Amino acid sequence: MRGQPYRDRVVELYRRDLDLTLLREQLRMTPAQRLEKLARFASFAATLRAAGQRTRTRQRPGGQG
Repeated sequence: MRGQPYRDRVVELYRRDLDLTLLREQLRMTPAQRLEKLARFASFAATLRAAGQRTRTRQRPGGQG
């Protein structure tokens, strides 16, 4: 069977929204650099989570603050 290669419609739908600049940026980094970036993001997310928890605690009736 010759002609057009098989293309999955679902994959094509996702591909149109794919930001190749972000993908290329990641691929320029070494695996160690990618892990370091992930660790920094995880730390940032934990900081945000803790700040949100402190805010929720202060807003509860009987909360401290």
